[in-house]
Amino acid sequence: MSNQRVAVVTGGTRGIGEAVARRLAAEGFRVFISGRTDDSVRKALARFEKEGLGFGGFAADARREEDQKRLVESAAREGGRLDVLVNNAGIGHFGPVDQLDPEKFREVLETNLFGPFYAVRHAAPLMRKTGGGFIVNVASLASVNPFAGGAAYNASKFGLLGFSEAAMLDLRHDGIRMATVLPGSVATEFGHARGDAAWMLAPEDVAEAVADLVRFPGRAIASRIDLRPSRPPKK
Repeated sequence: MSNQRVAVVTGGTRGIGEAVARRLAAEGFRVFISGRTDDSVRKALARFEKEGLGFGGFAADARREEDQKRLVESAAREGGRLDVLVNNAGIGHFGPVDQLDPEKFREVLETNLFGPFYAVRHAAPLMRKTGGGFIVNVASLASVNPFAGGAAYNASKFGLLGFSEAAMLDLRHDGIRMATVLPGSVATEFGHARGDAAWMLAPEDVAEAVADLVRFPGRAIASRIDLRPSRPPKK
């Protein structure tokens, strides 16, 4: 079994996930990323390779349990172990609740909530075999702050926070620590940044929080981090 620690980052082809993958590589991890399509993963891996980053990657739709199972098992097989799982893949569909398409509502819930459940369900036994690990779920301040037009997104992120905190209690006696990061506005394509986004969090800020969590002493769990822009526009 390899001594190099292995990390999986879902949604690692861009934005927050890409920043997290880079940060964990800098911490010495062998990193595997996932994206929804073969094309997105292939393009991301080619970009990383040009920079000398030898990441692995797999196409995996967070909505499909078999994809999430294959992702974590393939990474553990190729890397020889699984130490860190970062559930970052997420989507959002927004609008008044009576105008939300039911299929879009379902897609948000299945991606943002069911996806992490599937990944955790299949990663935990792999971590248990090697004495433990760390799971980070990237949620949102929308996990605790509802907003108009956010019925689908709020439901998924409120659910993810509750799932994470309950699962943390299930797994901690197996040496598997779990934490949730709740970023505010992040300057990414998903965040629909327009014009001056200097006040927003950068993806690297979220990545730094993930790295800090993974480095935290094993006797403690920092189970939740609320991450806010330090100087948002005054209302």
